Amino acid sequence: MKSAADIFPRRRPLSLGLILWAGLAVAVSLAGTTVACAAAQAAKAPFSLENVAQTARELATVPFQAPPPIPEALHTLDYDTWRKIRFKPEQAIWAKSKSPYQLQFFHPGFLYDRTVKLHVIDGSKVESLPVTKAMFDYSQVRELPEKLPEEIGAAGFRVHAAINTGNYLDEFVVFLGASYFRAVAKGQVYGLSARGLAINTAEPEGEEFPWFREFWIVKPAPGKAATGLTVYALLDSPSLTGAFAFTLMPGRETVMDVSSRIYPRTPIKKLGIAPLTSMFLYGENSLPSARMDWRPEVHDSDGLLVHFGSGEWLWRPAQNPATLQANSFEADNLKGFGLLHRDTDFTNYQDTEARYEKRPSLWIEPRGGWGPGRVELVLIPSEQEIHDNVVAYFSPGEQAAPGTALRFDYRMRWLDAPGGLPPGVRVTATRSSQPDKNSRLFVLDFQGDKLPARKAEAEAVISVGPGATLLEQQCFPNPVTGGYRVTFKVGFDGGSTLQDILPEKRGPIELRAFLKFDDKSVSETWSYAVTPGKS
Repeated sequence: MKSAADIFPRRRPLSLGLILWAGLAVAVSLAGTTVACAAAQAAKAPFSLENVAQTARELATVPFQAPPPIPEALHTLDYDTWRKIRFKPEQAIWAKSKSPYQLQFFHPGFLYDRTVKLHVIDGSKVESLPVTKAMFDYSQVRELPEKLPEEIGAAGFRVHAAINTGNYLDEFVVFLGASYFRAVAKGQVYGLSARGLAINTAEPEGEEFPWFREFWIVKPAPGKAATGLTVYALLDSPSLTGAFAFTLMPGRETVMDVSSRIYPRTPIKKLGIAPLTSMFLYGENSLPSARMDWRPEVHDSDGLLVHFGSGEWLWRPAQNPATLQANSFEADNLKGFGLLHRDTDFTNYQDTEARYEKRPSLWIEPRGGWGPGRVELVLIPSEQEIHDNVVAYFSPGEQAAPGTALRFDYRMRWLDAPGGLPPGVRVTATRSSQPDKNSRLFVLDFQGDKLPARKAEAEAVISVGPGATLLEQQCFPNPVTGGYRVTFKVGFDGGSTLQDILPEKRGPIELRAFLKFDDKSVSETWSYAVTPGKS
């Protein structure tokens, strides 16, 4: 399996308007500032999330302080030079013990121009974890070490465990860059990322990227992989602070149990809880004119799945729009959401290096009531697969104001789709064509574990939003898949004279479709936005 040093750093979030990459490039620490939760250590009380939460509460009462820069010699490194600096596996934390986990570190440099503070919790002891030049191999950049201090710090870290075979510890999770982290399950390669928090995504004033500046990792007992690895993290940004606890459990499905506490410094217009970031360049739902090279599809995720409090499941295929597209779905008492990668067939990608068919899906399950709010999906135009251009998150209805404390707990499941999501009938393919400039044809395939036992015919229920008309539709069994195929055609209504001259002035038209069966059960709801004249 390729390491995150080979895959992770090449992926860059694509800017929303004038959002700058520099703000999110790294997770950092404040030089000369030790946030060690001294009171708890003095009392020898067990370290817990409450220790980090107390620090975050206190930090929120003072202005944000930017971290110090790294040495100039590291600022000027390009990606190819940076990745030549390799961590020495024999220097891994717990490498010489019987621990089921090992920690390795990322060298600062390139985009990662700050360092994180690291600690190890061993019983009642909390000890600083220094990262030095001796831990890295500089054989391909021999002139660099003499320009650096002995203790260089780490830009981030990765965790290794016996996830694929019993006799080798593979990398399965990475914390690197702002509040970004990513993970894989057995047999997977890195794909989409998660973040600790999102602030003002897709807002006119620009997005703010908080970062994890400090970590505490609990030393696991020998041979106790089943209990997971616990990581605490301190989040910081100009607008807020936060305390996080992650319990990491690798396996056929890698699970993270997350507890978070948020403390605003300033009024915040929009929070994004459990934000997910992915890439969609083009797929089976893209028009032929939108495909950019010989590969049939290029994406890390192919859609958003939402499980509403009402019980409805909604599937929204990802797109690479011509202009920024923000979609909002009311989701009071949300049961779950995630960016899924349903298409795991190599023949649909044909990329022997990127192996897109092995990318994980990520499902978020709220723990405790999240209350009123909405799930938002932001799609950003992109012309290169190195850019993340799909963002999804839950935005709470509760105002994030200074002096308040917000709590959001959830489970993250890094898995192979469909993963029982939803448990019934789901959309497995969305295809479309454009017969002429005033119409669009859609072909949807539905499948599910319960379908083979059904003897009743399905009825397709299709709705078309303002600006278009449903011209024709069909629903029939698909003898190849054992599911159902739905085809329908929509015609775009005539717009104003300005819209005829400038088609880009037309906004997207909302489409919905689902299957209804004689036993009154229904499939998940397919939801899509189509813009006349665009792919």
